[in-house]
Amino acid sequence: MDINDDIHLDVCQNIEAGLKVQYEVCPGLTDKLCVFGLENSVIAIKQRYGYAKNEKVSNHPLIGGIIEWCVDIGLERIGKVNNLTLQEYVSRIEKIKKSVVLHSAYGARGYYDFIKNFV
Repeated sequence: MDINDDIHLDVCQNIEAGLKVQYEVCPGLTDKLCVFGLENSVIAIKQRYGYAKNEKVSNHPLIGGIIEWCVDIGLERIGKVNNLTLQEYVSRIEKIKKSVVLHSAYGARGYYDFIKNFV
């Protein structure tokens, strides 16, 4: 699927906007912590829909905003906008996580440096 064919591309943009804010309000937030936050966001949103009951969501202070943002976007969009499913939403989080990992090669906050002028 080409990026231009993704009917849920705006979901990625919404998530990235929240990540940008978190990088700006939490100077200690690194790409590794962002990845951790996104992984915990997947658990948290699944739990809101009755899944991942045996998994724990971290209470690390630097990732709480990421988790809250991603859960809020999910609750706002899943099943309500463009027929977005939980599985599709999780795949968008995973897509962003891959981008964070890729850009972390350019420094501890490489992903933020990448998105700060585009989001």
